[in-house]
Amino acid sequence: MTMIPHFLPPMKNIAIFLFEDFQILDATGPIAAFEIAERIAPGSYHLKVLSMEGGTVRSSSGITIDSAIADSSQSLDTLIVVGGKGSRQAMHDHESTAYLRARAENTRRLCSVCSGAFLLAAAGLLEGKRATTHWHRSEELQRLFPAIRVEADRIHIRDGTIWTSAGISAGIDLALALTAEDLGEAIAKRVAQQMVVYYRRPGGQSQFSALAELGSDATSFSSLFEYMRTHLSERLTVEQLAAHIAMSPRNFARAFVREVGISPAKAVERLRLEVARERVETSREPIEQIASSTGFNDPERMRRAFVRHFGQPPQALRRVYAQPNTAGSLRSKQHPFIK
Repeated sequence: MTMIPHFLPPMKNIAIFLFEDFQILDATGPIAAFEIAERIAPGSYHLKVLSMEGGTVRSSSGITIDSAIADSSQSLDTLIVVGGKGSRQAMHDHESTAYLRARAENTRRLCSVCSGAFLLAAAGLLEGKRATTHWHRSEELQRLFPAIRVEADRIHIRDGTIWTSAGISAGIDLALALTAEDLGEAIAKRVAQQMVVYYRRPGGQSQFSALAELGSDATSFSSLFEYMRTHLSERLTVEQLAAHIAMSPRNFARAFVREVGISPAKAVERLRLEVARERVETSREPIEQIASSTGFNDPERMRRAFVRHFGQPPQALRRVYAQPNTAGSLRSKQHPFIK
């Protein structure tokens, strides 16, 4: 690997914070990214792994990682809190949350991967801030901590000194963004190249969203979901959907709600929102054309749906995602892999 000789700021201490039953990729993904950055630009990073008691910490897979005792007086530049199955218990550990509050006072960046956001939230560090977590737990995070502005579709979000990222592998996206801020995009792109990952991943979490899960779990309606996705420009009424699977409208509506958990109309709207948002963020296609082809028909109707679900209109999302340094699931106009 060719090193890049250039002036570097002082070495940054990066710490990964673990707890029992953590998700191992939440830790090892960022560790690998920072390790490669250090090899490309020697003297940039020093890595350490911390836990409240120190010693070996067991991941949910059974694999263990050695750690040092977390001490709020240690000099740290960045602390990354991992997620995983054990986050449900760790968020109620008062010593852990007290440590995170103390670290917030003397650490330049405090970050989370996946459900690590629950520990930051339990420590009171996300109140009034924008944050993300694994899409599967985003509703739970919003319910437990209503003062947080949860944006479930984002890959990572920066709000002040706090960075949160989405599920599991998004820890790599987070580490690349941190590296770009510290060492510049050229080095971060080299790290992505060595890891054979997207430098900026195309698409947000919506591509792995609850509707995708519903389409696979709700086996009675799997074919219907595919039909809905390919006919979004049509009205897709209950009668039309029921006829497609040879059911009466009343029985279909009841069975759909019972098995899927939402009404057919809500499911259609969420599918339309997913497809429309992806096209708003990744293309220059006129908003009116997107509204028509995804079944909203009226751009104002689509605008209201965007504001209701995403907190901002399509034009605002397009402006945000056009900015090259905006945190989140940025869309590259170039080939996603670095050559």
